Amino acid sequence: MTTAARVPALDHTAATVPTRAVAVFAHGGTVASVEPPRERALSLIRMRAIQEAVSRAGAGRGVDTYLVRYRVAGWNGAAADAHADVRWALDRVRERHGDVPVVLVGHSMGGRAVLRAGDDPSVAAVCGLAPWTPPGEPVDHLRGRTVVLAHGRGDRWVPARLSADFAVRAHRAGVRVARFTLPGGHGMVRAVGRWHALVRDVVLAGAGLAPGRPDVRAALDAPPPEGLAVPL
Repeated sequence: MTTAARVPALDHTAATVPTRAVAVFAHGGTVASVEPPRERALSLIRMRAIQEAVSRAGAGRGVDTYLVRYRVAGWNGAAADAHADVRWALDRVRERHGDVPVVLVGHSMGGRAVLRAGDDPSVAAVCGLAPWTPPGEPVDHLRGRTVVLAHGRGDRWVPARLSADFAVRAHRAGVRVARFTLPGGHGMVRAVGRWHALVRDVVLAGAGLAPGRPDVRAALDAPPPEGLAVPL
């Protein structure tokens, strides 16, 4: 099958009560590849674990979760394939659930994809985990959204300075943004409970189903640089 003929897919975990909000998860990938993602790719396994943690906390409150299954493993320059697949997923979510708030969560390449897609009218909040945000990545379109970033201080694959620069530029553009730093590297393996808890709390608050966590609220309201490099 050619790349053009491939279609993304969604792994869905339904809420156990009527749907009130949706969380969409996008995993990491690579700079350039037109091969399908490997089923046992660590980036996919790691994001599935985060999806499951959010579903456990949110299914009983009406949160459906979806994990995007990309057509190809790479970003692929101007094609921005992961971003296109997240946009596709948002359209499918809207068809299935109508006008409910959506929170986007993405790791690495998936973080770049969800941040790019954050201007979708359904999106209330975006959570970027060690997001790959090269210099010049757009920020203005995120005005009116809540954006929470988290990055491992020892990340050697996607340096934490990239998300730091993105957060500063977003704040200057008028985006409501907070950024946290954690121990460990790109795989989010160290302090795993802290990663999961942060995503859970951002999703529930972004969906309007729980009050904002005090440290997240404080970081969102703080002037730079205090709210853009908060140790977690």
